[in-house]
Amino acid sequence: MLNSLARPSLLALGVALGMLGTAPSFAAGAMDHSAMGHDAMPMDSGSSHDSMPDMDHSTMDHGSMQGMDHGTMDHGSMQGMDHGAMDHSTMNHSSAEAPTTTSRTPIPVLTDADRQAAFPPLGGHQMHDSAINSFLLLDQLEYQDADEGSTLAWDASGWIGGDINRLWIRSEGERTNGVTEDAELQLLYGRSVSPWWDVVAGVRQDFKPESPQTWAAFGVQGMALYDFEAEATAFIGENGQTAARLEGDYDILLTNRLILQPTAEANFYGKNDPERGVGSGLANTEVGLRLRYEIVRQFAPYIGITWNRSYGKTADFVRDEGGDVDEARFVAGIRMWF
Repeated sequence: MLNSLARPSLLALGVALGMLGTAPSFAAGAMDHSAMGHDAMPMDSGSSHDSMPDMDHSTMDHGSMQGMDHGTMDHGSMQGMDHGAMDHSTMNHSSAEAPTTTSRTPIPVLTDADRQAAFPPLGGHQMHDSAINSFLLLDQLEYQDADEGSTLAWDASGWIGGDINRLWIRSEGERTNGVTEDAELQLLYGRSVSPWWDVVAGVRQDFKPESPQTWAAFGVQGMALYDFEAEATAFIGENGQTAARLEGDYDILLTNRLILQPTAEANFYGKNDPERGVGSGLANTEVGLRLRYEIVRQFAPYIGITWNRSYGKTADFVRDEGGDVDEARFVAGIRMWF
């Protein structure tokens, strides 16, 4: 009887409290957030989610969470939250501030004046074709111990002009016991066709041996691989005589001032010339080895040896005159340039 009377009394009490809005929902061990309005729940930055271990975030409506400050939330205490079920598509990220960047002074445009200041012209590499320059090299001025006696020999070359167009002068010869046996002079116009090569054309005048003879000359000269200096010149003489000469030399630096120089020369003729003692084909060759010491760059004494040999019909002419077809000589001399 008492229980039947108590049930209506408890029911009436619940209805009365519900009307007053103060009746909590006492679910057995879990809070139902689906009925909760987050707008009515102000979040305190100091509050912790650990105090709500049984909250089911999968049913939370984040679209209505407009006033929440996520920057102040303690994510370390949100151990039980299921973020996989959260609807981030409705979250407003536009309120996040973009990172600020520090502006830099723009790099100025590179000008020709800047390039000129950074890379000034190197000495010795400028083009001065309009200027007139000159150079004279006395490559060999030497005493030779020949079979016939003491011989003074020379080999010189020089030029005057610009970087492209030059007037070349070459001379070589020898005097034995005070008598000039061989002497020639070449006057050539040279034009540069590459940084290392010139073409030349002009005249050659032989003064000895025998009577003077004039030749037309043309050829090339320059520096081949590994600083090998070379000359190749062809000649057309009187009475249809032709000739060619090949020359080369190379400097081997033993030290900065001590230099070993091997040299080679070969002469060819188109036909026999008994008057001057030369035959057709390869007439003669000469090879030498000279060791010089450059006291200064412009002046260097040297010593060395040379070996020359005659071939073919030229050798026959030499034998007829009582000479040797091959001969080795000790040499000593100086090398100068201006």
